[in-house]
Amino acid sequence: MEIVATDQAPAAIGPYSQAIKANGFLFCSGQIALVPGSSDLVTDSVEAETRQVLSNLKAVLEAGGSSMDQVVKATVFLASMDDFPRMNGAYQEAFGDHEPARACVAVRTLPKGVNVEIDAIATC
Repeated sequence: MEIVATDQAPAAIGPYSQAIKANGFLFCSGQIALVPGSSDLVTDSVEAETRQVLSNLKAVLEAGGSSMDQVVKATVFLASMDDFPRMNGAYQEAFGDHEPARACVAVRTLPKGVNVEIDAIATC
């Protein structure tokens, strides 16, 4: 088992790792729309927030020797299912033709009051 960390994505805001590499898989913790190296959040729109979340996730994947094309499962957490179509459009931009398995759930609140959080499992 190996801990994966990169300064190209926001540091963990709790007692967890950005990702763990184990048995040929990379288990990425949930990413939110924090701008790496700052405490700034992208809040312009759900689309912009989702793009930042996926940019952060991509950085963690790459630090672990993986990529967006190697994601096998993602989980999307939304503060409101009303945001699903806008999140989904930005999500599809990031993944292109690659369509990993996915769950999407609405939750009452997310860290720092964000609207979107995404975690992933990838091969590496």
